[in-house]
Amino acid sequence: MLTPTLVTITLVALALISISFWLPQTSPDTEKLSPYECGFDPLGTARLPFSLRFFLIAILFLLFDLEIALLLPLPWAINSSPISTVFWATAIISLLTLGLIYEWSQGGLEWAE
Repeated sequence: MLTPTLVTITLVALALISISFWLPQTSPDTEKLSPYECGFDPLGTARLPFSLRFFLIAILFLLFDLEIALLLPLPWAINSSPISTVFWATAIISLLTLGLIYEWSQGGLEWAE
């Protein structure tokens, strides 16, 4: 048995489907049809070399983003077991600091040569 609510919902759904089918532009321009390649020219060669420095900065960003994710629950963890939490937090921060110092001393953080 069809209830008035079901009929109303069906009519509204069909109306929305038909509006969404006929409302958009039917002739997109060439700019919308061209692929977006993160700022690179999509019509050029695909074998252009990437900057190694770009990947280094991206990996460092991910590393320190991971550090934030690991250290974010630190205040709540200190309430449960303060000694082991402080030890692991100090170990993580020390390891990342040593890695940053090493990367800095090797000149990996200098963008322009």
